[in-house]
Amino acid sequence: MKNIVVNILLVISILLVSCTDVIDVEVPYAGPKLVVEASLDWKKGTVGNTQTIKLSELQPYFDDTTPYIVTGASVKVTNDSNGKVAYFIDQNNGDYVTTEFIPIVDQSYTLEIVYNGVTFAAREVLAPVVVIDLVDQSTENGFDPNVIEVNIYFRDPLEEENYYLTIFQERKELLPTLLDISDEFTNGNEMRVFYEKFTNEDTGEKELQPGDIVDIKFYGISKTYFNYIRLLIEQNNDGGPFSTIPASLKGNCINIIDPDDYALGYFRLTQVDKRTYVVE
Repeated sequence: MKNIVVNILLVISILLVSCTDVIDVEVPYAGPKLVVEASLDWKKGTVGNTQTIKLSELQPYFDDTTPYIVTGASVKVTNDSNGKVAYFIDQNNGDYVTTEFIPIVDQSYTLEIVYNGVTFAAREVLAPVVVIDLVDQSTENGFDPNVIEVNIYFRDPLEEENYYLTIFQERKELLPTLLDISDEFTNGNEMRVFYEKFTNEDTGEKELQPGDIVDIKFYGISKTYFNYIRLLIEQNNDGGPFSTIPASLKGNCINIIDPDDYALGYFRLTQVDKRTYVVE
């Protein structure tokens, strides 16, 4: 009887092994594509002259090697009113750094990148931001009355069209929370933005607790960047197991000869107010 049981288990094992096939998923690869991380952020209370632009190339989906950094490119940002140029120096690690940028609120700037004989260009306006008036915490103003939320308050300028991006990063969390805001229905009012976390056993996320540290970045952004970041946030929030693969978003870095060969990423110019809050 013992031999019969052993033989049955052996047959089952052989069947299971024989029914296991390796499936190679072929993911389309469009070839090298420039990726631009050009966020020139002017922190309130600083000069803002030192800025960094990161360049890389798109890599195949299943390639787990280090990012394809781009070196040897020519990168500059020009003030469209007075022609003042800030040259970004190649650091040979994908970073291009300048100490010459002069930030001016509501000023238009043009980014130019020349890489492998191809010129990419983008134009943006440096958007201002109001100061954060207050940061506090509460439990009654969020979605769950038993969970702590962190609030920021600010006064939106009257008779202006304003757009904002708020980034909350709890220091124990790997990814930040992004919130895009328009003053379309709240123009000129005091506005509140809150950050709330819930316990999730599947992801390991936990609600805010006393002693947790939250870093806050509050940006003024242009309408075009608002539309771009809103789509990006929507794509990231639609992450179900059977959801469609998000399409690549077209930013504002355009190949001046062949617009269809655009770079991924965005040239952004913002003013930012930064705060850190310790949960009580």
